[in-house]
Amino acid sequence: MSEYAQPGGLPDKRQVAASFSRAAESYDAVAELQRSVGVQLLARLPASLQPQRWLDLGCGTGFFTRALAERYPSGEGVAVDIAEGMLRHARPLGGATHFIAGDAEALPLQCASADLLFSSLALQWCGDFQRVLSEARRVLRPGGVMAFSSLCVGTLQELRDSWQAVDGFVHVNRFRRFEDYQQLCAGGEMQVLALQHRAETLHFADLRSLTSSLKDLGAHNLNPGRPGGLTGRARIRALIEAYETFRQPAGLPATYQVVYGVLGKPR
Repeated sequence: MSEYAQPGGLPDKRQVAASFSRAAESYDAVAELQRSVGVQLLARLPASLQPQRWLDLGCGTGFFTRALAERYPSGEGVAVDIAEGMLRHARPLGGATHFIAGDAEALPLQCASADLLFSSLALQWCGDFQRVLSEARRVLRPGGVMAFSSLCVGTLQELRDSWQAVDGFVHVNRFRRFEDYQQLCAGGEMQVLALQHRAETLHFADLRSLTSSLKDLGAHNLNPGRPGGLTGRARIRALIEAYETFRQPAGLPATYQVVYGVLGKPR
């Protein structure tokens, strides 16, 4: 295992932060799935919630930081991301009072200092989700809400299966099982208000469009055990042939298994 590997084969967050920092300028142009999932997560927030202070954890380019500011104009916003490059991009665009570099597993916030923790498609990079839940409970006030979306096993399965047919190496990021999210959320000290997963499928004209999109998002393969060096032309041709077996009328599918969770801290 690489020295940068986290428990469970997840990629090291230093590599994650660097990758997303590099992708800050290109991210929004290809973030179709991220926008769709974030909008669905916003729709899952309790209608009665009126936070005095809210936290956008894994804020990225700040798209949902600004959406939260519009939704809760009287609340104070705090945007947190592990990628300095994302914060540099997001800060001038506004939406939050504070933009802070921080890790979901060790939040740089005081206890009982927020009423809402919103995190869309960021927590899949955390090696210790139990620690994430513990930190969320710590920073939330009694009655506060944690709303998150993440990814689970089955994400990019078409690409994973195609690579498996070619060389058997790890080319696709690993994710937790949905059952792990169920167990961890149920075993925590917050009330599970909602927890479900659903498939979201994007379509691409060809394999190059898909892989370019992943690179522009900063979400290309960051796993320990991934093959080093350049990928040979023969392997690329074989990958294209393998992936073409999945083609649908709309194009080549890329399926994401998205987890949506809403948790409440007891009063």
